[in-house]
Amino acid sequence: MALAFDEYGRPFIILREQEKKSRLRGLDAQKSNISAGKAVARILRTSLGPKGMDKMLQSPDGDVTITNDGATILEQMDVDNQIAKLMVELSRSQDYEIGDGTTGVVVLAGGLLEQAEKLLERGIHPIRVAEGYEMASRIAAEHLEKISQKFEFSASNIEPLVQTCMTTLSSKIVNRCKRSLAEIAVKSVLAVADLERKDVNLDLIKVEGKVGGKLEDTELVYGIIVDKDMSHPQMPKVIEDAKIAILTCPFEPPKPKTKHKVDIDTVEKFNTLRLQEQKYFDDMVQKCKDVGATLVICQWGFDDEANHLLMNRNLPAVRWVGGVELELIAIATGGRIVPRFQELTPEKLGKAGLVREKAFGTTKDRMLYIEHCANSRAVTIFIRGGNKMMIEETKRSIHDALCVARNLIRNNSIVYGGGSAEISCSIAVESAADKHPGVEQYAIRAFADALDSVPMALAENSGLQPIETLSAVKSQQVKENNPHCGIDCNDVGTNDMQEQNVFETLIGKQQQIFLATQVVKMILKIDDVISPAEY
Repeated sequence: MALAFDEYGRPFIILREQEKKSRLRGLDAQKSNISAGKAVARILRTSLGPKGMDKMLQSPDGDVTITNDGATILEQMDVDNQIAKLMVELSRSQDYEIGDGTTGVVVLAGGLLEQAEKLLERGIHPIRVAEGYEMASRIAAEHLEKISQKFEFSASNIEPLVQTCMTTLSSKIVNRCKRSLAEIAVKSVLAVADLERKDVNLDLIKVEGKVGGKLEDTELVYGIIVDKDMSHPQMPKVIEDAKIAILTCPFEPPKPKTKHKVDIDTVEKFNTLRLQEQKYFDDMVQKCKDVGATLVICQWGFDDEANHLLMNRNLPAVRWVGGVELELIAIATGGRIVPRFQELTPEKLGKAGLVREKAFGTTKDRMLYIEHCANSRAVTIFIRGGNKMMIEETKRSIHDALCVARNLIRNNSIVYGGGSAEISCSIAVESAADKHPGVEQYAIRAFADALDSVPMALAENSGLQPIETLSAVKSQQVKENNPHCGIDCNDVGTNDMQEQNVFETLIGKQQQIFLATQVVKMILKIDDVISPAEY
């Protein structure tokens, strides 16, 4: 720590408890920050691409997560270093904004940091490096626009959308049935999409999972699935053309808010009390019947007495349904959620073509399907799988695919995947570097080299010779002037990603480049790290 001396040479203290604080400054600080960032990127490097490996993470309370999704890996890793936390944030913001490409963005940032380290060692000032990166990222984004292609899809021709979703699913554990999952994702997004406004509300797509069956049994239900069963075992299991009363009030006698006690000293009084309660239940059930409801869905429980009466009056009911599910049911059936029995009217009932209870396997697991609704704007993806981890991972993969479909509906430009877009940008940035006089051109060239880290990682993970493969593809792109050549990960025998149908969304790629550049600029600008003492 820097000590200050007065004119008599006596040291005096500036920072509080300064002998306990550790401090890194200048180049040392930048180098330690860069190595922290690179360490995080190195972890994720191996899980990039279709041949990427999965990571198994154990949380402090013993839950095990197996995942390939960059954002999830970083969220679960308990990161302590401040710079590594920035990388976690980076991946999270890519997840929130685009939903896909969370691994690639971290690998790209790692590549940029690695190149920056070389420049710093040559004595180039960090700010100049950061400015060069900024220019290069703009060049790359413009170049992406140039090589991107619009592609047309309609509600009837969904093939292009399915192809793009298959690209995102191919790097996940579910890639053996990516075709069916991609179709499910696209159909569910188109079911809830507002194509005029180009907007998709993903809250309307509910993803439910149930252990058992196999991954191929995953299905899309045009309606809602509730993980509940009828409140009485003898109620009918299938209701056609159901009219649904959606209640948020409990089926029980009212409880006064005040502290009270009732003295009952004779049998007559007890009987009147009991009759009063019974009449209360009778009125409730009768109200539901009078309105014409054929199914009651309630947020709270019922007394046994109410249950018995509902059973006698042939009014099937479901209890303890959560608030979010109630809202989705109300959206799907076009009903209104009713808070008090007094307010039940026929127009507040939801309508569904078919409500059925379905049992799974030998266990007593039953679920309620509400299908053929009046307003099919709410759908459910129902995932089956061998174990809990598989289902969780499938949920994350489906989420990525849903986000990709949503981004394509918002902006239908695509670039080709397999590292081809990065290689093409790298060539463009490299040639643009000559136009910039001054120190920045070093940084721009370094940016071009860093862009190669993504295709390089792809080649490495596929067990190809990384440098040979990359240079071959690069020279092919330059020779044929064809920006669609990428790394052939799946050994199809062609480098042309157009033939392999490997697409990525344009906004996803641009976002990756912008986010990675911003984070790297931020890390480069830090030249002093003061951390509190370790006790």
